[in-house]
Amino acid sequence: MRDQVECLLRRLVRRIPTEVLKVTLEKWGRLTVAQQQNIDFKQTKWALADEFIALSEENGWTIRQIAELEMIYVIDNPDQGMWHAFQLVDPDTDASSVGLIQFKEKFKSNLSYLVRHVSIKMKKNTDEAIWIRIAWGDSYSRPNNMIPTYVVHYLQTPYVFVTRMTSKQKPLLSQALIIATRHQGIKDAKLSGRKLSAIRDLLMQQYDQVFPAKYPIPLQERSQIALHPHLHREHAKVEENRHQLAYEAFGGGKLPQLQSVVYKLDTKFKDPTNQAMMEREKPFKCVVTFASTNLLESLRHCASSGIASTPVTPLLSSIPRKGRNYFVITDRVQAPSTKMNQPTNPSVS
Repeated sequence: MRDQVECLLRRLVRRIPTEVLKVTLEKWGRLTVAQQQNIDFKQTKWALADEFIALSEENGWTIRQIAELEMIYVIDNPDQGMWHAFQLVDPDTDASSVGLIQFKEKFKSNLSYLVRHVSIKMKKNTDEAIWIRIAWGDSYSRPNNMIPTYVVHYLQTPYVFVTRMTSKQKPLLSQALIIATRHQGIKDAKLSGRKLSAIRDLLMQQYDQVFPAKYPIPLQERSQIALHPHLHREHAKVEENRHQLAYEAFGGGKLPQLQSVVYKLDTKFKDPTNQAMMEREKPFKCVVTFASTNLLESLRHCASSGIASTPVTPLLSSIPRKGRNYFVITDRVQAPSTKMNQPTNPSVS
Protein backbone atom coordinates (compact mmCIF):
# COMPACT_ATOMS: atom_id res chain seq x y z
CA MET A 1 0.00 0.00 0.00
CA ARG A 2 2.90 2.35 0.73
CA ASP A 3 4.15 1.75 -2.81
CA GLN A 4 0.80 2.94 -4.18
CA VAL A 5 0.90 6.03 -1.98
CA GLU A 6 4.40 6.91 -3.16
CA CYS A 7 3.66 6.26 -6.85
CA LEU A 8 0.45 8.30 -6.86
CA LEU A 9 1.98 11.13 -4.83
CA ARG A 10 5.06 11.32 -7.04
CA ARG A 11 2.87 11.33 -10.15
CA LEU A 12 0.69 14.14 -8.78
CA VAL A 13 3.61 16.33 -7.76
CA ARG A 14 5.20 16.00 -11.19
CA ARG A 15 1.88 16.50 -12.99
CA ILE A 16 0.55 19.59 -11.19
CA PRO A 17 2.14 22.97 -12.08
CA THR A 18 4.04 24.45 -9.17
CA GLU A 19 1.81 27.51 -8.65
CA VAL A 20 -1.31 25.35 -8.83
CA LEU A 21 0.25 22.85 -6.42
CA LYS A 22 0.56 25.51 -3.70
CA VAL A 23 -3.14 26.36 -3.91
CA THR A 24 -4.17 22.70 -4.07
CA LEU A 25 -2.16 21.85 -0.96
CA GLU A 26 -3.83 24.69 0.95
CA LYS A 27 -7.27 23.35 0.02
CA TRP A 28 -6.18 19.83 0.92
CA GLY A 29 -5.23 20.88 4.45
CA ARG A 30 -3.04 17.86 5.28
CA LEU A 31 0.13 19.90 5.86
CA THR A 32 0.87 22.01 8.89
CA VAL A 33 1.65 25.69 8.34
CA ALA A 34 5.30 25.05 9.21
CA GLN A 35 5.57 22.09 6.83
CA GLN A 36 4.10 24.05 3.93
CA GLN A 37 6.35 27.06 4.59
CA ASN A 38 9.43 24.83 4.62
CA ILE A 39 8.73 23.35 1.18
CA ASP A 40 11.07 24.71 -1.49
CA PHE A 41 8.89 24.98 -4.57
CA LYS A 42 11.81 26.26 -6.67
CA GLN A 43 13.61 22.91 -6.68
CA THR A 44 13.18 20.37 -9.47
CA LYS A 45 9.99 18.37 -9.60
CA TRP A 46 11.93 15.17 -8.94
CA ALA A 47 13.45 16.60 -5.74
CA LEU A 48 10.09 18.11 -4.78
CA ALA A 49 8.46 14.70 -5.16
CA ASP A 50 11.12 13.14 -2.89
CA GLU A 51 10.35 15.80 -0.27
CA PHE A 52 6.65 14.95 -0.40
CA ILE A 53 7.41 11.23 -0.07
CA ALA A 54 9.30 12.02 3.15
CA LEU A 55 6.35 14.13 4.38
CA SER A 56 4.01 11.28 3.51
CA GLU A 57 5.95 8.87 5.72
CA GLU A 58 6.16 11.43 8.50
CA ASN A 59 2.43 12.21 8.46
CA GLY A 60 1.23 8.68 7.65
CA TRP A 61 -0.81 9.67 4.61
CA THR A 62 -3.08 6.94 3.21
CA ILE A 63 -3.97 6.23 -0.39
CA ARG A 64 -7.43 7.73 0.16
CA GLN A 65 -5.89 10.97 1.38
CA ILE A 66 -3.63 11.18 -1.69
CA ALA A 67 -6.67 10.43 -3.87
CA GLU A 68 -8.41 13.35 -2.17
CA LEU A 69 -5.51 15.60 -3.19
CA GLU A 70 -5.84 14.45 -6.78
CA MET A 71 -9.59 15.00 -6.69
CA ILE A 72 -9.21 18.60 -5.52
CA TYR A 73 -6.84 19.27 -8.41
CA VAL A 74 -9.08 17.63 -11.02
CA ILE A 75 -12.18 19.51 -9.83
CA ASP A 76 -10.35 22.83 -10.12
CA ASN A 77 -8.71 21.84 -13.42
CA PRO A 78 -11.14 19.51 -15.20
CA ASP A 79 -9.89 19.99 -18.77
CA GLN A 80 -7.25 17.26 -18.51
CA GLY A 81 -8.85 14.54 -20.63
CA MET A 82 -11.75 13.65 -22.90
CA TRP A 83 -15.19 13.98 -21.30
CA HIS A 84 -18.21 12.05 -22.59
CA ALA A 85 -21.81 13.08 -21.90
CA PHE A 86 -24.63 10.66 -21.07
CA GLN A 87 -28.32 11.19 -20.42
CA LEU A 88 -30.48 9.27 -17.96
CA VAL A 89 -33.88 8.30 -19.37
CA ASP A 90 -37.30 7.18 -18.10
CA PRO A 91 -37.20 8.57 -14.54
CA ASP A 92 -39.29 6.99 -11.79
CA THR A 93 -42.01 9.10 -10.23
CA ASP A 94 -39.80 9.86 -7.21
CA ALA A 95 -36.59 10.54 -9.18
CA SER A 96 -36.78 14.28 -8.51
CA SER A 97 -36.69 13.68 -4.75
CA VAL A 98 -33.31 11.93 -4.70
CA GLY A 99 -30.98 13.78 -2.33
CA LEU A 100 -27.22 13.74 -1.90
CA ILE A 101 -27.17 11.24 0.99
CA GLN A 102 -29.56 8.84 -0.79
CA PHE A 103 -27.54 9.07 -4.01
CA LYS A 104 -24.26 8.37 -2.21
CA GLU A 105 -25.60 5.34 -0.33
CA LYS A 106 -27.28 3.77 -3.36
CA PHE A 107 -24.37 4.40 -5.72
CA LYS A 108 -21.68 3.08 -3.38
CA SER A 109 -23.60 0.03 -2.25
CA ASN A 110 -24.56 -1.01 -5.78
CA LEU A 111 -21.14 -0.51 -7.35
CA SER A 112 -19.44 -2.25 -4.42
CA TYR A 113 -21.80 -5.19 -4.94
CA LEU A 114 -20.98 -5.36 -8.65
CA VAL A 115 -17.21 -4.98 -8.22
CA ARG A 116 -15.47 -6.79 -5.40
CA HIS A 117 -12.53 -4.40 -5.17
CA VAL A 118 -13.43 -0.77 -5.89
CA SER A 119 -12.58 2.53 -4.22
CA ILE A 120 -15.20 5.29 -4.43
CA LYS A 121 -14.82 8.87 -3.26
CA MET A 122 -17.46 11.60 -3.65
CA LYS A 123 -17.32 15.35 -3.25
CA LYS A 124 -20.00 18.00 -3.78
CA ASN A 125 -18.67 21.03 -5.64
CA THR A 126 -19.73 24.65 -5.17
CA ASP A 127 -21.82 24.53 -8.37
CA GLU A 128 -23.93 21.69 -6.89
CA ALA A 129 -22.20 19.07 -9.04
CA ILE A 130 -21.40 15.72 -7.44
CA TRP A 131 -17.89 14.58 -8.34
CA ILE A 132 -17.16 10.86 -8.11
CA ARG A 133 -13.70 9.30 -8.25
CA ILE A 134 -13.65 5.56 -8.93
CA ALA A 135 -10.52 3.43 -8.68
CA TRP A 136 -11.36 0.09 -10.29
CA GLY A 137 -10.20 -3.35 -9.27
CA ASP A 138 -11.70 -6.79 -9.85
CA SER A 139 -12.09 -10.11 -8.07
CA TYR A 140 -8.35 -10.67 -7.95
CA SER A 141 -6.67 -7.24 -7.88
CA ARG A 142 -6.89 -4.20 -5.64
CA PRO A 143 -8.20 -0.85 -6.99
CA ASN A 144 -5.82 0.86 -9.40
CA ASN A 145 -5.59 4.45 -8.20
CA MET A 146 -3.27 5.45 -11.04
CA ILE A 147 -6.01 5.50 -13.69
CA PRO A 148 -9.29 6.37 -11.95
CA THR A 149 -12.60 7.19 -13.62
CA TYR A 150 -14.16 10.57 -12.87
CA VAL A 151 -17.93 11.10 -12.99
CA VAL A 152 -19.80 14.41 -12.68
CA HIS A 153 -23.55 14.44 -12.03
CA TYR A 154 -25.98 17.23 -11.21
CA LEU A 155 -28.78 16.00 -8.97
CA GLN A 156 -32.33 16.47 -10.26
CA THR A 157 -30.99 16.54 -13.83
CA PRO A 158 -30.59 13.59 -16.24
CA TYR A 159 -27.03 14.52 -17.24
CA VAL A 160 -23.83 12.66 -16.44
CA PHE A 161 -20.28 13.43 -17.61
CA VAL A 162 -17.56 10.78 -17.53
CA THR A 163 -13.86 10.66 -18.31
CA ARG A 164 -11.41 7.72 -18.44
CA MET A 165 -13.93 4.90 -18.60
CA THR A 166 -13.31 1.60 -20.40
CA SER A 167 -15.90 -0.49 -22.23
CA LYS A 168 -15.69 -3.08 -19.45
CA GLN A 169 -16.47 -0.48 -16.78
CA LYS A 170 -19.32 1.21 -18.69
CA PRO A 171 -22.17 -1.27 -17.89
CA LEU A 172 -21.14 -1.40 -14.22
CA LEU A 173 -21.12 2.37 -13.87
CA SER A 174 -24.36 2.68 -15.84
CA GLN A 175 -26.22 0.29 -13.55
CA ALA A 176 -24.98 2.07 -10.43
CA LEU A 177 -26.08 5.45 -11.81
CA ILE A 178 -29.49 4.17 -12.93
CA ILE A 179 -30.27 2.72 -9.52
CA ALA A 180 -28.89 5.68 -7.54
CA THR A 181 -30.84 8.26 -9.58
CA ARG A 182 -34.01 6.13 -9.92
CA HIS A 183 -34.12 6.00 -13.70
CA GLN A 184 -34.78 3.10 -16.05
CA GLY A 185 -31.89 3.60 -18.43
CA ILE A 186 -29.00 5.71 -19.66
CA LYS A 187 -27.94 6.61 -23.20
CA ASP A 188 -25.00 8.19 -24.96
CA ALA A 189 -25.70 11.90 -25.52
CA LYS A 190 -23.39 11.92 -28.58
CA LEU A 191 -21.41 14.79 -27.10
CA SER A 192 -17.77 14.81 -26.03
CA GLY A 193 -14.92 17.25 -25.60
CA ARG A 194 -11.91 18.20 -23.53
CA LYS A 195 -13.60 21.22 -21.93
CA LEU A 196 -16.10 19.95 -19.38
CA SER A 197 -17.74 23.37 -19.02
CA ALA A 198 -18.35 23.58 -22.77
CA ILE A 199 -20.13 20.23 -23.18
CA ARG A 200 -22.02 20.79 -19.91
CA ASP A 201 -23.29 24.22 -20.98
CA LEU A 202 -24.17 22.96 -24.45
CA LEU A 203 -26.06 19.87 -23.25
CA MET A 204 -27.79 21.59 -20.32
CA GLN A 205 -28.30 24.78 -22.40
CA GLN A 206 -26.70 26.95 -19.75
CA TYR A 207 -25.53 29.68 -22.08
CA ASP A 208 -27.00 32.81 -23.61
CA GLN A 209 -29.25 31.39 -26.31
CA VAL A 210 -30.53 34.14 -28.56
CA PHE A 211 -32.25 32.96 -31.74
CA PRO A 212 -34.39 35.96 -32.76
CA ALA A 213 -36.07 36.64 -36.07
CA LYS A 214 -35.08 40.32 -35.86
CA TYR A 215 -32.57 42.17 -33.74
CA PRO A 216 -33.92 45.22 -31.84
CA ILE A 217 -30.36 46.50 -31.30
CA PRO A 218 -28.09 46.77 -34.36
CA LEU A 219 -24.99 44.65 -34.26
CA GLN A 220 -21.65 46.42 -34.15
CA GLU A 221 -20.85 45.12 -37.63
CA ARG A 222 -24.12 46.54 -38.97
CA SER A 223 -23.37 49.99 -37.58
CA GLN A 224 -19.99 49.93 -39.27
CA ILE A 225 -21.59 48.98 -42.57
CA ALA A 226 -24.18 51.73 -42.34
CA LEU A 227 -21.55 54.38 -41.56
CA HIS A 228 -19.08 53.33 -44.25
CA PRO A 229 -19.43 55.83 -47.11
CA HIS A 230 -18.09 53.59 -49.88
CA LEU A 231 -20.31 50.54 -49.46
CA HIS A 232 -23.22 50.18 -51.80
CA ARG A 233 -26.66 49.83 -50.23
CA GLU A 234 -27.18 46.45 -51.85
CA HIS A 235 -23.92 45.15 -50.39
CA ALA A 236 -25.03 46.33 -46.98
CA LYS A 237 -28.27 44.37 -47.29
CA VAL A 238 -26.39 41.20 -48.26
CA GLU A 239 -24.00 41.68 -45.36
CA GLU A 240 -26.84 42.33 -42.97
CA ASN A 241 -28.69 39.23 -44.15
CA ARG A 242 -25.60 37.07 -43.57
CA HIS A 243 -25.30 38.32 -39.99
CA GLN A 244 -28.99 37.73 -39.46
CA LEU A 245 -28.86 34.12 -40.66
CA ALA A 246 -25.64 33.36 -38.78
CA TYR A 247 -27.01 34.62 -35.49
CA GLU A 248 -30.33 32.88 -36.02
CA ALA A 249 -28.42 29.60 -36.41
CA PHE A 250 -25.94 29.96 -33.55
CA GLY A 251 -27.39 32.67 -31.31
CA GLY A 252 -26.12 36.09 -30.40
CA GLY A 253 -24.40 35.47 -27.07
CA LYS A 254 -21.19 33.83 -25.91
CA LEU A 255 -21.04 30.23 -27.12
CA PRO A 256 -19.68 27.15 -25.29
CA GLN A 257 -16.06 26.50 -26.26
CA LEU A 258 -16.64 23.26 -28.13
CA GLN A 259 -13.50 22.03 -29.87
CA SER A 260 -14.68 19.48 -32.45
CA VAL A 261 -17.64 17.93 -34.24
CA VAL A 262 -17.69 14.57 -36.03
CA TYR A 263 -19.91 13.52 -38.96
CA LYS A 264 -19.97 9.86 -39.85
CA LEU A 265 -21.20 9.37 -43.44
CA ASP A 266 -22.99 6.13 -44.26
CA THR A 267 -24.65 7.02 -47.59
CA LYS A 268 -24.67 6.00 -51.24
CA PHE A 269 -21.92 7.56 -53.33
CA LYS A 270 -23.38 10.27 -55.60
CA ASP A 271 -21.24 11.48 -58.50
CA PRO A 272 -22.42 11.00 -62.14
CA THR A 273 -18.80 11.22 -63.34
CA ASN A 274 -17.81 8.13 -61.34
CA GLN A 275 -20.16 5.32 -62.39
CA ALA A 276 -18.02 2.63 -60.78
CA MET A 277 -18.60 4.11 -57.32
CA MET A 278 -22.23 4.97 -58.09
CA GLU A 279 -23.04 1.33 -58.86
CA ARG A 280 -21.67 0.03 -55.56
CA GLU A 281 -24.40 -1.61 -53.47
CA LYS A 282 -22.63 -1.00 -50.21
CA PRO A 283 -22.89 2.50 -48.74
CA PHE A 284 -19.99 4.91 -48.93
CA LYS A 285 -18.49 5.34 -45.45
CA CYS A 286 -16.19 8.04 -44.19
CA VAL A 287 -15.73 10.32 -41.19
CA VAL A 288 -15.46 14.11 -41.39
CA THR A 289 -14.18 16.07 -38.40
CA PHE A 290 -14.22 19.84 -37.89
CA ALA A 291 -11.88 21.13 -35.20
CA SER A 292 -11.13 24.53 -33.72
CA THR A 293 -10.26 26.08 -30.38
CA ASN A 294 -13.83 27.46 -30.37
CA LEU A 295 -15.75 25.64 -33.09
CA LEU A 296 -19.19 27.24 -32.67
CA GLU A 297 -17.74 30.75 -32.67
CA SER A 298 -15.69 29.87 -35.77
CA LEU A 299 -18.75 28.56 -37.61
CA ARG A 300 -20.77 31.65 -36.72
CA HIS A 301 -17.95 33.89 -37.94
CA CYS A 302 -17.65 31.93 -41.20
CA ALA A 303 -21.36 32.35 -41.88
CA SER A 304 -21.54 36.03 -40.91
CA SER A 305 -18.39 36.97 -42.86
CA GLY A 306 -19.42 35.15 -46.03
CA ILE A 307 -16.74 32.44 -45.88
CA ALA A 308 -19.53 29.85 -45.54
CA SER A 309 -22.81 30.03 -47.43
CA THR A 310 -26.06 31.02 -45.75
CA PRO A 311 -28.61 30.01 -44.68
CA VAL A 312 -26.56 27.73 -42.45
CA THR A 313 -27.01 24.05 -43.24
CA PRO A 314 -28.87 22.02 -40.57
CA LEU A 315 -25.78 19.81 -40.32
CA LEU A 316 -24.04 22.72 -38.57
CA SER A 317 -26.93 24.53 -36.89
CA SER A 318 -27.96 21.23 -35.23
CA ILE A 319 -24.88 21.35 -32.99
CA PRO A 320 -26.20 24.01 -30.55
CA ARG A 321 -29.87 23.16 -31.06
CA LYS A 322 -29.47 19.43 -30.33
CA GLY A 323 -26.55 19.74 -27.94
CA ARG A 324 -24.45 17.17 -29.80
CA ASN A 325 -21.17 16.99 -31.66
CA TYR A 326 -21.41 13.49 -33.13
CA PHE A 327 -23.77 12.84 -36.04
CA VAL A 328 -24.42 9.88 -38.35
CA ILE A 329 -25.60 10.81 -41.87
CA THR A 330 -27.56 8.09 -43.69
CA ASP A 331 -29.77 7.92 -46.77
CA ARG A 332 -33.38 8.72 -46.02
CA VAL A 333 -35.68 5.73 -46.64
CA GLN A 334 -37.84 6.28 -49.70
CA ALA A 335 -41.62 6.01 -49.57
CA PRO A 336 -43.19 3.12 -51.56
CA SER A 337 -44.48 5.50 -54.24
CA THR A 338 -41.04 7.00 -54.85
CA LYS A 339 -39.39 6.12 -58.14
CA MET A 340 -36.40 3.85 -57.90
CA ASN A 341 -34.12 6.08 -59.93
CA GLN A 342 -34.83 9.16 -57.80
CA PRO A 343 -31.85 10.06 -55.58
CA THR A 344 -32.28 9.62 -51.84
CA ASN A 345 -31.99 12.54 -49.43
CA PRO A 346 -29.56 12.31 -46.53
CA SER A 347 -30.87 12.23 -42.99
CA VAL A 348 -29.01 13.03 -39.80
CA SER A 349 -29.19 10.89 -36.67
